[in-house]
This record gives sequence, C-alpha cells and structure tokens, in this order.
Amino acid sequence: MAPGNKYSDEELLSLVRDGDEHAFDILYKRYWKTLLLQAFIKLDSAQPAEEVVQTVFINLWRRRAMIELKYSFRTYIAAALKYEILREQARRRKERSRNAANQHLYVVEDNSTAEWLSYEQLRDNIENEVNHLPEKCQLVFRLSREQGLSEKEIAQSLNISPKTVQAHMGKALKQLRSSLRQLLWF
Repeated sequence: MAPGNKYSDEELLSLVRDGDEHAFDILYKRYWKTLLLQAFIKLDSAQPAEEVVQTVFINLWRRRAMIELKYSFRTYIAAALKYEILREQARRRKERSRNAANQHLYVVEDNSTAEWLSYEQLRDNIENEVNHLPEKCQLVFRLSREQGLSEKEIAQSLNISPKTVQAHMGKALKQLRSSLRQLLWF
C-alpha cells in the first residue's frame, strides 16, 4: 500500500474492512491525537482518556467488517468517541454512588449482615440484567437512572428523538420488571 496521505478516510476504511492493518494504522495516526484531546477535555484525566480512545480503536478493528458509514468517517469516529466517553462517565458515577452507598451501608446496616447480603445480591442481579440489555437501550437506561438525565437531555446528548428514548426506557423497564419479578418470587 502507498503512503497514507494519498487515501481518503473512506478509502482507508474500505481497506480496513478487508483486514489491512497498515490502513488501520494510518487512520489511528490521523485521529488518535484529536480523539485523545477531546476525551481529555471531557474526562479531565489522562489515563481514562487514553483508555477510551484505545477502546474506540479496538472496537473499530473488531467491528470493521460491519461498519457502514452514514456520513463521513470523521463523523463516525467522533460519535464512537462520544459514546465511549458517556460510558466512562456513567461508570465513574456508578463507582462514586457505589462507594457512597457502601459507606452508608457500613454505618446504617452494620448490624444486619443478612439484609446487607440480600441487598448486594439484588443490586448485582439488577446490574447483571442491565448489562444484558441491548447496547442503546442500556445506554439510555444508565443515562436516565444513573446520571439522572431527563428524556429530553438524553435525546439531545445521543442525537435521537424523545420518542426513541421513551421506547428504549419502556423496553428496559419491562425487561427489568420481568427479570426481577422472577428473582423475587423464586
């Protein structure tokens, strides 16, 4: 393959779809600095920013055969970064709330080990069920329940309609209710 400057992003992506590692390397070198800067601005930390950018490129390579561009590659890679940043922010909030909840549990429920274990098991079951939701449905649910965003805010941040947000939330809640009902009665 000739030097990368002769190829457009879309031509390189086409080569990447065919497993061309050199084309992938060129795309990586073209975009990693820009993506890293954007991730650092949003996450305000170097290591998570690097991890998010690496995840974007790992996912690009893993899904290379399935990628269909609706717009440009630049738009695609920016959206992929946006979703990874949202996941990282949700993970951070979850970790903070878990730490806060655990501190509260030790102080308030220290005398009831059985109740604490039941609570932990229920929380783990809920998390497991949320992890089994479809990707977009899971993201919408986490933005709503873990970050406390409204349907309108979620729709704006994910660039989807509020009706789509409602549909994802309805699906998530229905699946969680069904799963938890079985857990609580058996």
